[in-house]
Amino acid sequence: MSDTPATVRLFVDADACPVKDEVYRVAERHGLPVYVVAGSFIRVPHDARIERVAAGPGSDAADDWIAERVEPGDIVITSDIPLASRCVKAGGEVIAPTGRRFSEDSIGMALAVRNLMTDLRSAGGQTSGPKPLTPRDRSTFLSELDQTIRRLQRSRRRA
Repeated sequence: MSDTPATVRLFVDADACPVKDEVYRVAERHGLPVYVVAGSFIRVPHDARIERVAAGPGSDAADDWIAERVEPGDIVITSDIPLASRCVKAGGEVIAPTGRRFSEDSIGMALAVRNLMTDLRSAGGQTSGPKPLTPRDRSTFLSELDQTIRRLQRSRRRA
């Protein structure tokens, strides 16, 4: 029995995801299932491969739903660093909307920076929020998502 699901699955942390439309297009091109997970109702295209998941109330409900289901060979789209960490530890591939890929090597530093910024804000320090997504970020995201899908599909064919 394989450690990976039969096909690459895409999980989108959807509440504040600016690249949902891009994910839908790439998933359609590759014929992949997409789970669009939010705390409450969110609109998705009418497509049999796209499943809308209203994870319920609670600040971490969507994160918990994704983290409990992600397996090696799945891809998670999120900018939430703690969720990214949980998914990387579960063996999933994680890509931020900017195209940044989180890995075992990079997630520790990303968590440390996030925690430092949280501590600074709670101590009254002024920090800037995330930068707006640029066209270059979208292009980088699309490229990283496509490359990750192709790499995972190649590894499945070899298994």
